[in-house]
Amino acid sequence: MTIPTTVQLGKSAIAPIGVGTWAWGDSFFWTYGKEYGEAQLVDAFNSSVDAGITMFDTAEIYGLGESERILGRLVKTRNEKIYIATKYMPVPWRVSAKQVSDAVDASFSRLGVEFVDLYQIHQPFSFLMGQPTLLKTLAREVEAGRIGALGVSNYSESQMREAHGTLASLGIPLAVNQMQYSLLYRKIESNGVLAAARELGVTILAYSPIAQGLLTGKYTANGPAVVTGARKMDARFKPEGLQKIQPILTTLKEIGEKHDRTCAQVALNWLIAQPGVIPIPGAKTADQAAQNAGAIGWSLNDEEIAEIDRVSRASL
Repeated sequence: MTIPTTVQLGKSAIAPIGVGTWAWGDSFFWTYGKEYGEAQLVDAFNSSVDAGITMFDTAEIYGLGESERILGRLVKTRNEKIYIATKYMPVPWRVSAKQVSDAVDASFSRLGVEFVDLYQIHQPFSFLMGQPTLLKTLAREVEAGRIGALGVSNYSESQMREAHGTLASLGIPLAVNQMQYSLLYRKIESNGVLAAARELGVTILAYSPIAQGLLTGKYTANGPAVVTGARKMDARFKPEGLQKIQPILTTLKEIGEKHDRTCAQVALNWLIAQPGVIPIPGAKTADQAAQNAGAIGWSLNDEEIAEIDRVSRASL
């Protein structure tokens, strides 16, 4: 099948892949300041934009706001239109509409902007403030012209349908549901989220699309790669987990060789081929950004897509 050169997200046409910035400025889950720093992120950002990838997804909690600050600084260095997506965390102490608006203001301040293309609710928590209050407050930000589109993240099928209905009553579409989705994590296919998203016209932003590096082939049961950062908490990086996924890595490598592509590029291309899905892999270096860019501009054929699907399911 043919991969489109652009896809519609909210009010904008973007490349069929974006960049996730969880690791930007984060030294708690990741190794920012030790194994990489802002200089490497500058290169990753420029390499992505040079390749036509201009959508960057951040969040107020990434690096406790540092991810937004870094992205804001980098956006100002380019003339291209950069599609900015960020996320609001519904923490317990936010109980009023004003506190929601204050959080939006704080993100805008860190980013150094007066408008973001996509604003998402990071988790479906309610605590002392219900979803209707949160959604209606954010809808007013859309009406005021400060937010281009609204989305959610990690919402179940029923939670997504409820959010969609609330926004629809206000005349505002639900643009995205950001979910974990990869060849090694396919729960949204069986729990109703993916089918409902397609029914409602909601785009799935797929985070961890190469499973935090598992689908690159870098990590193998007998390999020398050292597991660092958030990966230490993932059982899939242990020898028994790595042994289990070897068949899908072998398949990705074999198919990749036919297209002169890497395992990760094949895995990302497979996701891009899924209707209504935009993967947002991370990129901490120029090389990683170039690897991501190599996932677009070509297409797997139907037989290859089916074979990857078959082996992936057997590896779960």
